[in-house]
Amino acid sequence: MLHYFLRRAFLIGFVFVALTVLAFSLSYLFPGDVLTNVSGLSSIQPEQQQNLIQYYALDQSLLQQYIAYLNRILDGEWGLSFSSQQPVLSEIIAVFPATLELASYALLLSFVLGIPLGLFAAVKADSFLGKLISAITLVAYSIPIFWWALLLIMLFSLTLGVLPTAGRINVLFDIPTTTGFMLPDIWLSDIAYKAEATQDALRHLLLPAVVLATYPTTVMIRFTRDSMLAVLEQSYIKTARAKGLSRAQVLYHHGLRNALLPVIRQIGLQFSTLITLAMITEVIFSWPGIGQWLLDSIYQRNYPAIQGGLLVVSCLVIVVNMLTEILHTLFNPLARKA
Repeated sequence: MLHYFLRRAFLIGFVFVALTVLAFSLSYLFPGDVLTNVSGLSSIQPEQQQNLIQYYALDQSLLQQYIAYLNRILDGEWGLSFSSQQPVLSEIIAVFPATLELASYALLLSFVLGIPLGLFAAVKADSFLGKLISAITLVAYSIPIFWWALLLIMLFSLTLGVLPTAGRINVLFDIPTTTGFMLPDIWLSDIAYKAEATQDALRHLLLPAVVLATYPTTVMIRFTRDSMLAVLEQSYIKTARAKGLSRAQVLYHHGLRNALLPVIRQIGLQFSTLITLAMITEVIFSWPGIGQWLLDSIYQRNYPAIQGGLLVVSCLVIVVNMLTEILHTLFNPLARKA
C-alpha cells in the first residue's frame, strides 16, 4: 500500500510539473510582449522595465525563468489582470467558490438520483419502468446542455415565473462574504432575514444545478445499471440464490456493495465533466463563477487570467481524480491486491 501511495504522489508531482510547464510556456505563445504577458501590466514605464526583467528572470535561461515562475506561483504572485489591474489570484479566489458550490450540488444531485434509478433499472430490467428509465436516460444524454437550459428558462422563468434566470441571490439581500459559498455565508452571517435569503438562494441555485446535473445523472444511471447487471451475472450471486437467500438479501449484501465499487471512480470523471459544462451553464445563468470569468478573460484577451485559470482548474480536476482513485483502492480489495 505504501508503494501505491508513493507512485500516486510521484504521478501527481509529474502532472503538476507538466501543467506548470504548459502554463509557463503560454507567456511565450500568447501574442504581445513577454514581459507584459507575465506581469499583466498594461503600460510599463522605461524606468520599470529593467527591474521587471530582473524580477521575472527574463534575462536568464528558460530553466531559470521556469524556476522563478514556480517560486512566484508558490508565493501567490500570479501577475495582474489586464482588465481590472487586480491580482489574478485574488480574482480566482473570489470567483472559484461559486463554481465549486454549483458543481458540488450538481454532483450530489446526480448521485442521489442516478444511483437509485440505475439500480432500479437493473433490478427491473425487463419491466416497463426499467425500460422507460433507460429510454429517458438515452434522450436526456443526447440533449445539448445549452438547449436544455434555455428550455427550462422558458418554462419555469418566463412562462411560469417561479424561478429566477440569473445570479446567485437577489441583489436586495446583502450577504457578507465569509467562505465564498452562498448558503454557508448566509447561515454564518448575523442577518435577520436568513430564512428569506436561504429560500431565494435555493431558488437561484435550482435551475443551474438541474441543468448541470443532467448529463452526469444520465451517465450515472447507465453506468450503475450496467455495473449492477454485470454483478448479477456473477457466480457468487447464483450461489447465494441457490443457498436460499431472499432476493433482497442477495441484492443488498452481495450485489449492491460490489456494483457500487466502480461507481466511486465516476466521482472524479464526472467532476471534471461538471467543471467543463459549468462554463456553459454559468454563462447562460450569469453565474459568477470561474467558468464565466475564464470566458470573459478569453474575450478580453486577458492572458495572465487565462494562464492562472487554466492552472487552477487543471490542478483541481487532477487532484479530484487522484483522490477518487485512492478511495476506490481503499474500498476495493481486488484493486489493493493488484
